Amino acid sequence: MIVPTLENNRVKLSLLDLSNYEHLLSIAQQKDLIYYSPSDISTPDKLRNYVQVAVDGYYHKTIIPFIVYDKEKQAYAGSTRFGLINWKNKILHIGWTWIAHEFQGTKLNANMKFLMLQYAFETLEFEKVEFRIDERNQKSRRAVEKLGATLEGILRKDTVMKDGFRRSTCCYGILKEEWPTIKSTIFKNF
Repeated sequence: MIVPTLENNRVKLSLLDLSNYEHLLSIAQQKDLIYYSPSDISTPDKLRNYVQVAVDGYYHKTIIPFIVYDKEKQAYAGSTRFGLINWKNKILHIGWTWIAHEFQGTKLNANMKFLMLQYAFETLEFEKVEFRIDERNQKSRRAVEKLGATLEGILRKDTVMKDGFRRSTCCYGILKEEWPTIKSTIFKNF
């Protein structure tokens, strides 16, 4: 599987692997960066394990992990990925996204998501992109809703968090036939 570099004037998404994940070590240490995630990246070993899982998924063609580089600030900002890739049914998830606090609210995430949605629908020709978000994570939910994703339902108490809490997960989706309208309205300046 050939992984593209997804890039525009603002952001560059390139393959995340064990050769470049160290750029994310200081970011991963930020307090409450992935509070709503069941993953743990709080130490160098835990971050390496997190990346190793993504690399393994890449070799099994179920994950495409990216390291995020902010071209405007000329700095690495975090990570995101395509996951749970179902090649037969042409559905994938965008998620596992975390960017340093100083990059949040700067439109970096919107640029990332635009490139990923464009690649999923226009290059891979997938039928649907899904997002899974902790019901309590209002900030991420609003961000995905701004992208034009539709709340399709809530999986009740389906994921065990690091502290043992059972979260409920909001399931959002964008269909291939919705993409042209979303691209021309929400992303019209990209």
